[in-house]
Amino acid sequence: MIARDLTMKLSGQSRSHPSNFARTNAFTLVEVMVAMGLGVFVLAIVAVLTMFTVRSFVAMGNYNDLERASTRALDTMSREVRQAASVVSFTTNRVQLRTLNGIALTYEYDPDAETLTQIKGADSQILLEQCDYLKFNISQRNPSNNFNFYPASTVSQAKLLDVSWRCSRRILGSKLNTESVQTAKIVIRN
Repeated sequence: MIARDLTMKLSGQSRSHPSNFARTNAFTLVEVMVAMGLGVFVLAIVAVLTMFTVRSFVAMGNYNDLERASTRALDTMSREVRQAASVVSFTTNRVQLRTLNGIALTYEYDPDAETLTQIKGADSQILLEQCDYLKFNISQRNPSNNFNFYPASTVSQAKLLDVSWRCSRRILGSKLNTESVQTAKIVIRN
């Protein structure tokens, strides 16, 4: 009996409460299931917020890159077209100009490769990549009353090059990040 009393005292149980003998210091199955459910719910919220944040940062980076590329392409085109002598040939995805030095200057959009290329003499340079849409148009220099320009019926009348494009990038495999359409009217000054 003394040994039994000693065992009960060492285990923290008393003789007066025999039900204490059956109690343990562990979680019940219901408590474990509730804790796991709450843990999974919190982890799911953290994962969704992380994906949203990553996607937002990627989108901001894409917009920045697309804007920088569009600005650089427009600056290059504006400088070269303004200094050109005349339009030699024109289609909606290709325009060829002649510089004051007599060198051929061509801007060509390839819808399959999604690129805009500048070809000046023997030199070739890609100005835009991942370009979904690009269209050239030519007009006369004189504007109408509603601030539009009269369309040029022949390339010899063309003194204004109108160009519009839209570029985009993929985010997580789908085209969700599209830059707004860029439009410019560039006057041939010579």
